Amino acid sequence: MRKWMMGMVFAVGLAGAAMAQGTEIEGVISSQIEAFKADDFAQAFTFAAPSIRGIFRTPENFGRMVTQGYPMVWRPADVTYLDLREEAGGYIQTVRIEDADGVTHFLAYSMVETGDGWKISGVQLLDAPGVSA
Repeated sequence: MRKWMMGMVFAVGLAGAAMAQGTEIEGVISSQIEAFKADDFAQAFTFAAPSIRGIFRTPENFGRMVTQGYPMVWRPADVTYLDLREEAGGYIQTVRIEDADGVTHFLAYSMVETGDGWKISGVQLLDAPGVSA
């Protein structure tokens, strides 16, 4: 019984840590989206991982990529955070975004923890649940 109780305490502790990380990760994504909505690409760029900043080099290049390739992130009508899972030393946060036209998009945000906190290391557009090729 004692081992079972210790296991439960450990599991609850891990769940609490994951929830805290989830809250931090959602905060980073939300902050970046708010910066995009304000056309503050310099601020939005600060939430990108060093690897992403290295690829785009400037906030202007980064902003151009987002406005042209991810308009649903630039101007979302609604954002809902779905599952968070650990993967390859980081986390993947699934996000449901409804764009200004009412179209629903599902995105996977790859997150890495750096010395400056959680950063976005990539965003992948997902197929809608229940849709297959």
